[in-house]
Formats: sequence, structure tokens, C-alpha cells
Amino acid sequence: GCGLGNRRKDRMKLWADTFGGDLHDTVTKYSGSLLLQKKYKDVEPSLKIKEVDGLELVRKFSEDMESMLRRKVEAVQSLVAAAEEADLNHEYNASLVFDYYNSVLINERDEKGHSVELGAELVLEANAHFSNLRVNTSISSVQLPTNVYSKDPDILNGVYMSEALNPVFVENFQRDPTLTWQYFGSSTGFFRIYPGIKWTPDENGVITFDCRNRGWYIQAATSPKDIVILVDVSGSMKGLRMTIAKHTVSTILDTLGENDFVNIIAYNDYVHYIEPCFKGTLVQADRDNREHFKQLVDELMVKGVGVVNPALSEAFQILQQLQEARQGSLCNQAIMLISDGAVEDYESVFEKYNWPDRKVRVFTYLIGREVTFADRMKWIACNNKGYYTQISTLADAQENVMEYLHVLSRPMVINHDHDITWTEAYMDSKLFTSQAKSLMLLTTVAMPVFSKKNETRSHGILLGVVGSDVALRELMKLAPQYKLGAHGYAFLNTNNGYILSHPELRPLYREGKKLKPKPNYNSVDLSEVEWEDQAETLRTAMINRETGSLSMDVKAPLDKGKRVLFLTNDYFFTDISDTPFSLGVVLSRGHGEYMLLGDTSVEEGLHDLLHPDLSLAGDWIYCTTDIDPDHRKLSQLEAMVRFLTREDPDLECDEELVREVLFDAVVTAPMEAYWTALALNVSNETECAVDMAFLGTRAGLLRSSLFVGSEKLSDRKFLTPADEASVFTLDRFPLWYRQACEQPAGSFVFNLRFAEGPESPDEPVVVTASTAVAVTVDKKTAIAAAVGVQMKLEFLRRKFWAATRQCGTVDGQCPQTCEDRDLDCFVVDNNGFILVSERAHEVSCWGNRAGREGGWGPDLQQLLQPKTGLGPWGALEQGAGAPALPYCDATLFHCYLFLPLPSPHSRGLLSMSCERPTRGHLQRDGDERRPWECWGPDGHRAWAHKHKKQDMLQPCDTEYPVFVHQRAIQETNGRIECGACQKTFALQQIPSSNLLLLVTDPTCDCSIFPPVLQEPTEVNSAHNASVKCDRMRSQKLRRRPDSCHAFHAEENAQDCGGASGTSASLPLLLLPLCTWGLPPQLLR
Repeated sequence: GCGLGNRRKDRMKLWADTFGGDLHDTVTKYSGSLLLQKKYKDVEPSLKIKEVDGLELVRKFSEDMESMLRRKVEAVQSLVAAAEEADLNHEYNASLVFDYYNSVLINERDEKGHSVELGAELVLEANAHFSNLRVNTSISSVQLPTNVYSKDPDILNGVYMSEALNPVFVENFQRDPTLTWQYFGSSTGFFRIYPGIKWTPDENGVITFDCRNRGWYIQAATSPKDIVILVDVSGSMKGLRMTIAKHTVSTILDTLGENDFVNIIAYNDYVHYIEPCFKGTLVQADRDNREHFKQLVDELMVKGVGVVNPALSEAFQILQQLQEARQGSLCNQAIMLISDGAVEDYESVFEKYNWPDRKVRVFTYLIGREVTFADRMKWIACNNKGYYTQISTLADAQENVMEYLHVLSRPMVINHDHDITWTEAYMDSKLFTSQAKSLMLLTTVAMPVFSKKNETRSHGILLGVVGSDVALRELMKLAPQYKLGAHGYAFLNTNNGYILSHPELRPLYREGKKLKPKPNYNSVDLSEVEWEDQAETLRTAMINRETGSLSMDVKAPLDKGKRVLFLTNDYFFTDISDTPFSLGVVLSRGHGEYMLLGDTSVEEGLHDLLHPDLSLAGDWIYCTTDIDPDHRKLSQLEAMVRFLTREDPDLECDEELVREVLFDAVVTAPMEAYWTALALNVSNETECAVDMAFLGTRAGLLRSSLFVGSEKLSDRKFLTPADEASVFTLDRFPLWYRQACEQPAGSFVFNLRFAEGPESPDEPVVVTASTAVAVTVDKKTAIAAAVGVQMKLEFLRRKFWAATRQCGTVDGQCPQTCEDRDLDCFVVDNNGFILVSERAHEVSCWGNRAGREGGWGPDLQQLLQPKTGLGPWGALEQGAGAPALPYCDATLFHCYLFLPLPSPHSRGLLSMSCERPTRGHLQRDGDERRPWECWGPDGHRAWAHKHKKQDMLQPCDTEYPVFVHQRAIQETNGRIECGACQKTFALQQIPSSNLLLLVTDPTCDCSIFPPVLQEPTEVNSAHNASVKCDRMRSQKLRRRPDSCHAFHAEENAQDCGGASGTSASLPLLLLPLCTWGLPPQLLR
């Protein structure tokens, strides 16, 4: 113990100070940080610092968003009016012959080189506004699913009538050039889309897209609904009948959305809920629950005798209880009865529960070719305001299930209520993902189209739905990042509390070379991202459309979750009028609430802006270039120059941002000359320690300068779009900028950088060091810029070993150095990652399989554990945090995780906070390269049959450790018990940096402690069935849609089906079997 006496302590301090001083001199010199600070100091008298008013900001963003969305609504309204007018003037003609642009057939030729029927020439050109797809903006084209016959008289009449939409599509687009796709989905199954586009079948030659089962169509066509599905699983249902019944249930589930509620009961001699956890209630039909139901339906087995009465009674009772408790959708209620025939007398059940009001509609689906029970099944539907269909083949299911939607839409149609519907966020899969380069999150605005003909009024005929897409990315551009500061951000959520847009929402995961949407990407609750909102105060206020603010202490994950910042955030929120959405804006306390305002002359600014080494944030909107086609080819810099020189009076630019960029360009211009002079001097030196210098300002301006030839750069992705974390993105400042903002003034933050990608070396080779430049006016401090360098790790190591040979003795003889056998020395950063160690393999602790994503060298980790009082670190029992759930895919076992937890044990010198992730998709940018892997129970990677992949997803709870050094502890020492011996250690802060010097005694072996890996471990309680059940049943606070149409006195309820189920047109039965993935014998 006395080995670490005062003399050793002084020597360590000397080493730390020498190394720290050398390092600081180097990074200060090469980055030019003092010059940059001086330049901002010089202009301080002319600067203003404005305190940001968060409420004013969120209101302004909300108004801008509202007016953008209102323009989309107006476009849709004009399409609805045109479609209804055209239908009113159209006489149905059963023998109509008519040619139209069929999306699949256009530009197709037969063997003789002639255009095929319905496949006329349509000129298509790549268009940047439509994800670079080839389109024709002067006309729309028509898509039909494979199971809809292109010459069916209903189809031809509908297509002919809807030609009237072409001029309206074009007019809308000219009036509002920010519009994207506009379309009309017909109740007969065709889909008219503008601009015209060629549609490609899937690999089996099939077009499965049917507009009628898309969320936007169903939500616009019907009001919210509570549905109980009853499935007959008696012995007579075996074989093909059960296969068809399962497919029918699955098709019904696909017509439900997050404003609907559902449960499924299987019956034979007795009644059983297919998910016992949901007994006696209905659950929200969000994607998670629908997928869960599909998996359970798939496992149903047949046996026994079918007795329908108890099942019907159970269904009526649930629906009645739900109404009384004011739960569920509080709108439509329906029972779906799927059976091959009902035998007993069921009239008494309807008399008891449903007559005379008939508040619950009953839809019946007769499965199979037998018609013995057809009359009974039809009687049930007709006497309960429902609809009866017979489904005798798999291909019939889609068309027949759709009928119930048209029945539910009748009251709304008779009343002519044009409700505006906004959908939750979804991925653009209607644009045949094979072509769309980027999968974008969208919301759709949709409205129903009705037949206004008087003679069919009581039938309430829905013609279809009109819609238009809004890319959420475009909407979020209205909350520009420069107004939110280094750590600030904006987010949107829906009336159900689900995230519409949030910088931590990562909806995709990588599978092989493909990016795929995570199964629950659009039902992530706000409480799973902003999990510090434990009491759900923020969530409740936003769902209730309130305007207000609150503050929370948060741990913000950085660097793909490997590091964490402790921030106090102020949340400001308000609703967006006439939509189901709410907007939140987050500003971090301190510098995040102040904005620097500078001014300069245009001439001076322009001169300094046009420098080859200067670039602007690629995703930020300095000028609007995507409206006028002539502007689309301009870069932001070119557009800004045209705007400033008044060369293009039509350009619209963000004047405040342009002013700040010009100011920053002028203040930072001297840096280029400084760096150039340094580079000239450096070229004479034999080795260059520093690869490059760089700076970024709060206006998204980036300058960089190389000190080595570009071929000698150790890390070529840095500061390029290929490395998202190092550049300004639409919703985030660069990592080096954000870290620098939280370092004390004049101090640099050092960060190990790992080359990413399959062929990159495991070893980290470079380190970035950055520091922030702050400006203070009237006691208000704002961050103006951050500046830094990138250098070789090797240089850092050499500096360190040189520094530790110093010992401060008179004769220069050192009694002990770091190279001695009886000392182990390390340089670690404030998150416990090792930068320098004598044992080379430990330096790459970040790079080797100790987790490529994490791990600490053994000595450091033995030191850390006892100090944090954690023993094995997983024991974070005390209030460890929100029960947020990532998704574990039981086939692939990918868990995407990251969010931090408050640690009850923060006494240590590196306090540990166990990162708690959130539900599967909040994975950080780069995790897609190699998602975290969870392993199956026997330690083997689990794989399942391919077609089951989607339905194996199970929520799981995981956590992993993150260490944070407490700056107040500048030095400390102690002992660690390692079985038979004690290990002594001492730790010293390295000045002006986020680094620490750690010295340990190597003689005591501490390998009894396992290495600490930054890998998620599953917290078993989440698999505890009751926890899972509570989560799935839980009905969080949500706001119901504003309107409900469940009843109309004039409805003609006798229109209740009964045309023979085999009336499906011939092509229906010829549907290629591959779409269902079934063996051919099943269809005989």
C-alpha cells in the first residue's frame, strides 16, 4: 500500500501535467483554437445574444406546419369535389370499351414490337422531387392488383369516370409544388396515381398492392370500430377450410388500425380466447397486437363440435361492458362470425343482446363450397345490419372481407360527411420498394368520395378515397436545427401517443444488404423514447392538445449510445390545429437557450463564403430549392450566392440563417490562412502528428484543412456524409461539436474514432480533439463554434510515454517509470475507454471482439466495479428506470438498444449508469452495420422458418453499462480485493482534457472479475408472463378521433349480401399460388 506514497503521487501528477500540457499545446497550435476565440472576442461588442423563447418558437413552428398541411388538405378537397361531380354526370355503361394507361402495362411491347393492350407509350422522366423515380407529371396512371380483372365493366366505368381527376392533379401540383403523390383509390380496387408511373410486379410476377387494404383508405372510409372475431375451430373445419378461415382472420386484421380495438375468440364445444391475457376485453389494434394475433391464429387446431351461442353471448357481453366502461373506440361495434355453418337456434342471443336497436353489426363469412347453411348465415347478417359472404377459395378472401368496410361507411356516406383523416407515420411501400432508393416516413391525408346520386342514397355507396402523401422529413424542415442549438430537437406525436417523428426514431434495421422496417416502427410510444417522463406528464399534456412547458433532467445518449451527456432539458409543446398531431421542441438549459446574432456586409460575407474548403450543412434549408424545377440542381451554397447577389429574385431563403452564415464565414476566414501557414511549416518536419484541423459553427458552416496529403489520411470518412455522426444533419449537430459544448472552457474533449465497415482494421487509429468557442454578452453565454483536430493515436501514445519518463529528480535518475515491470499505466477517457496502455491488445478494447462495440481492459474494469459498489454490474435493482422494451426477434435475436438509466450508485469516481434501451427501434444511426446480437437460450443463434420471421418478434428488456467520470474528483487512489491479493491503484486527472491517468500494480491478478462489455443483457423480468401481459393489455391515455359515424336512420340494411360466394370473377381464381405460398393441392 505504501508503494503509492506521496512521492509516487507527486510523480503521477507530474506525468499527468506534462502529458496534458504537451497535448494541449499541440492541439491548441494545430486547431488554431486561440485564434478563433480571439476572432469571436474581437467582434463581441457588435454581437447580440438573444434568449430563445421556447413557447414562442414551438407556436411559430406549429403555425408553419399547420399552413403547410392545410395546403395538402385543400388539394385533396378539390380532388374529392371533382370525383363526385364526375360520378354524378356519368351514366353507367355495361358494355363500355375504353383504353387507359395501365401502370403495369405502359411501354410494354408484344413480340412484333407493337404496344400491348392498355400499354400505350407514356414518356417517363426521372424526377428529383419524386425520389428520382421516372414519372410523367402531366397525367396519372392506373394500377390494378393481380386479382382484379382489368376489363371488368365496374372497373372500366370507374376508370373512365375518374379521368376527370387528371387536370385537377396537375393544377394542384402547379399551385403547391411541395405536393408529392396524389391518388384516388377506388372501392372497386383500381388505384389512380399522379404523377403517372410504371409499376413493377414482384419476383413472382404478381401485383399484390391493393389500395383498399392500406391504412389511409380504411381510416378515411370508416369510423373507429370495436371488433370481436369469432372463429369456428370444430372438427368440420379441418384442412382447406381452416386454411381459408385463418387467411380470412388475417385479412380482417389487416383492415384495422390504431384507432380500432379487437379480440379473437375460437369456439367449438367451449369458448376460448386465443390470447388468454386478453380475456374479457378488447385491445388496441396497433401493429404489435395485430402481428401477435396473426401468430396465434396460425397455431389454431381443429377438434370437437361447433356451438356458436356461448361464443356470440361472450362477444356481445365484451362489447356491452366496453361501452359501459367508456373504453374502446366508442363508435362502431361489430362481430365477425367465421364458420362453415351454424346449426343451433341463435335467435334468443340476438333478442337478449342486440334487438331491437341492433347497435352491434354482425358480419358472417361462410367458409367452403357447401351451401347447406348459407340461408342461416345470411339470416344472421341481414337481421343484425351486417353483410353475408361465402369464401370458398383463398383468393376470395380479400374481396369479400372488404365488403364490411363499405357497410360500415354507409352512415357517413348517407350523411355526406367528408372527414379529413391523417394517418400515423408509415413507410412508403406503395411505391414498390424495389425502386424507391430511400424508405421515407410519411403521413397521408385522405378523404372519402361518395356517390351523390339520389336513387342510391339509402345504400350509401362509397366510391373510394382520395389521398396525398406528406414526407415527415419535409415537415420537420419547418423546425430548423439552428434555432434549437447543439442538443435541441423537435418531435411530433399522434393522438394515440405514438411517435410520428423524433431524432431517436430509427425505423429500419439491416438484414444482409437490405434495410427493412422494424415490425413495430410506427407504434412506438412517446413514453418509450422520452422515458425520463416517468409520470407521463409530457405525454398526457401533448395528447390533450395542451400548450405549455416542463423541464426534465435527462441522460442524452451519444456516439451510438456508448457515451452519455447529463443535460437539463426544457420541453415546449403545442398542438397542430386541424390535425391529430402535437409538436414538441426541446432546448437544453444553459447555452442551448441562447442564440448568437451577428451581422456583416454582404460583400465581405460573400467573399469569405466562396472558399474551396468551406461547406454548409447539406440537409439544412438555407434557401428553398425544391419547389422551382430550375432551382433543384443548385447546391445550398450556389442558391445562397444567387440570392445574395440578387441574381435570382424568385429564390426564397431563410434570411436569419443566411445572415448568421455570412457572419460566421467572415469571423472564421482567418483560420484558413493560419492552417495553410502551419501546413507549410509542417511539410518540413519528418512526421506529422496531426492529419487535419476543422471547425463548425452554429449556422452549419464547416471548414477543414489537411496537414497531410489526402492519400495519407488515416480516416477518410470523417466530415463526409458517409460518417453521419461527424457532420451537421437535418436534426443533429456533429458529435465532436456536442461533446465540446459540455467541456469546461479551454479544455479539449478527446474521442477515439473507429473506422467502420467490414474491411476496416479492428484497431482504432485516430483520435479527434475538439473544444467549444463561447461568447458572452451581458452575462449571457452562447456557443458560437467548435474547433478541433484529428490526429494519429500513435502520436498520443508517444507523447504519453515521453511524459512518463519525467520524474522531477535533481540527478534526472527516475526511481520508477511507467515502463517498469511493477507499474501498469493507462490513459482512459471520461467514459472509461482506454486510449493508451502498455499492452497493445487492451488499447483496442473498443476494437477487438470484446465487443467491437465496447469493453474495458481488465484492470480498469476491476477498478471500476468495486468503486461503483456494483459487484457484477447487472445488479441495478434500485429503481433502475423505465421498463422500456426493445424488440428481440426470436429468429434473428437482434436487439436495438440504447437509452440510459439513472444509477443509484453514483458515489464512485466513474459513476456507472446502466443504459436502458427503448423499444426496438430507437437504434442509433450506425447500429445498422452490426446490430446487437442477443443469443438464444442455449447460447446458439436461433433461426426459424423464413415465412415465420415476422411473427417471432417478442418484446424484451435489456440494459448495458455506461461509465461517466465525475469531474470534481481530480485524483484518488485505493485498493481492490482480488481473491488472495489486493491490487492498488491511483488515478489522476490530465489537465485541460477529458482524459485520466490510471496507474495500477500488476503483481496482483484480478482475472476473477469478468470483463465489462458494453453489450446489452436481457433483464429477465420482462419475460415474466404477467409483466408482458400487463404491457399488452395496458390502455395508455389516448385521444379518440373527433368524429364518429355509426348510425343513420335512412340506411338500407337489407343490402346485406348473399350473392353466391363463387361470383368472384374468373381471374380471381387464377391468382398465382405463390402469393399465398401454399401447396397446389390445397386449392383443389
